[in-house]
Amino acid sequence: MRLGLCALLVAGSTLSALAAEREFMPWSSAESILAGQGIKLPPDLENANEGAWNTWSRKQDKAVRARLEQGDLDSMVNLLLFGTSFTRQPRIGIENITEAARKGVLRARVDDLIAGLRNPGGNERLAFLNPLMRSRGLDPNGSSADLGVFVYSNLERVLRERQTLAARAAEARRDADSVLDRSSLFRDRGVSLDTSIFPDFSIEQTLRDLKTRGVLGEGQVSRVAVIGPGLDFIDKNEESAYDYYPPQTLQPFALYDSLARLELSKPGALSVSILDISTQVLDHVKRARERARRNLGYVIQLPRDVARPWPPDVISYWRAQGDRTGTVVAPIPAPEIFKGLETRAVRVRPDVVLACEPLDLDIVLERLKLPQAERFDLVIGTNIFLYYDNFQQLLALENIGAMLKPGGLLLTNDKLPQLPGSSIRQAGMTVVRYNGDDPGAIEAMGWYRKN
Repeated sequence: MRLGLCALLVAGSTLSALAAEREFMPWSSAESILAGQGIKLPPDLENANEGAWNTWSRKQDKAVRARLEQGDLDSMVNLLLFGTSFTRQPRIGIENITEAARKGVLRARVDDLIAGLRNPGGNERLAFLNPLMRSRGLDPNGSSADLGVFVYSNLERVLRERQTLAARAAEARRDADSVLDRSSLFRDRGVSLDTSIFPDFSIEQTLRDLKTRGVLGEGQVSRVAVIGPGLDFIDKNEESAYDYYPPQTLQPFALYDSLARLELSKPGALSVSILDISTQVLDHVKRARERARRNLGYVIQLPRDVARPWPPDVISYWRAQGDRTGTVVAPIPAPEIFKGLETRAVRVRPDVVLACEPLDLDIVLERLKLPQAERFDLVIGTNIFLYYDNFQQLLALENIGAMLKPGGLLLTNDKLPQLPGSSIRQAGMTVVRYNGDDPGAIEAMGWYRKN
C-alpha cells in the first residue's frame, strides 16, 4: 500500500495539531543514530557533522519524493494490463503477456490507452497520467509511436523488476527470523500508492488483540496518525485491480470505523492524521473535505470477487466496514467482464471526513513538533517501511517516536531495526490468519511502544 496528517474538528473547534510546525529531524536526534554500531551509513554521512546532516537530509527528502513518479508509472502499467475503463479488450495477467502480445491484445490495449490519454473525458486515472506524460517530455496529442515506445519500455521495466523482487522475496523468506521481516523488499523501486482492504482487516484484528491483552483500553485512543494510507488507483494484483469507480482512499476511514467498533475511541473525540508525501493523496483528501463542508459524504466502493474465496472472518469484516462511520448506498455497477463480483458501497459521514486532515510529511526525514498533550496515541504504517533501507527505517522510527505520547503505539506489518537506548521498542506482535486451512495465509502486525 503506499506517506501522511488528519485532525478532527470537534464542536466547531480545530485541534491544535493543525498548527504544528513541521521540521527535519534535528541533529540532536540524528547524531545518536549515526553513532550506532553495525549500521551501514550513506557515504556522505560517515564522520558527519551537523552541517553535513542538514545538507544530506534535505537532498534525501527530494530523492524520496522523486520515487513517487516511478510509482505512478508503475500504476500506468497496472492500468494498461488490468484496466477496463478505457478499453473493451480482455485484461492481461502477468503470466499471459506473451500470448496476449502474439494475439494482438497487448497492442490493442496500448493503442486504447494512448487514445484515452488524448481524450480522458471524466476518467480521473487517465487525466492524472496526462500531465505525467508531459513531465517526461511527451505530448499526449503527439506521436503515437513515441507514446507507444514509452508505455512499452515501462512495461518491460516493471516485468524485470517483478523478477528481481520475486527473487529478493524468496531470499528474504529464507533469511527471515520472523514473519514480520520483509527485508526492505522495495527499497529501490518507485513508491506506489495502491492499496486494498486486507491491511485494514489486519489492523482491526490487531486492535482487537491489543484490547483483549489490556494493552489498549476503552476510550483510550483520541489522536491517531496514518502514514501513507494509499490511493486505490489500480492494484498491482489482477484479483483486486479495479478502475470502474473513481480513485479512493480506504485506510483513514476504515481505522476510524474499527476504533469506534471496538470502543477504543470515544464518540466524537477522535482525530485521524494523514501523513503523506504524495500530492495525489493529499489533494484527494482535501477535495473530500471540501465536499464534506457542503455536507456531502465520501462514497467508498467495496468490490469482492467471489471466484477467489475469502475466509469467513474477512468476509464479515468486509460486510461490516463502514457501519460505524456511514450508511450503505447503492454501489456503482461493475462492468460485465467482472462476472460474479459482489459489490457494496458506503457513504462516509461528513463529520468523519472532516475528522481527517492531510499533511505533507516525509516520515523518514521529518516530524511534527507537537506539545506533549497533543502527541499521538497511535500511529499506523502498513506496507510503507519496506520501501526503505535499514538506515532510513531507523530514521523513520525515531521520527515516529518523537510524535508519540509515552505508552503510545506504532502498528506496522514490517520489522524495523532498533538501536540500544531508543525511546521506542517493539513490544509484541499479532499474527493475523487469513485462512485457517492455509498455514501460509498469515500476516504479522508488530506493535512498537514509546517509553
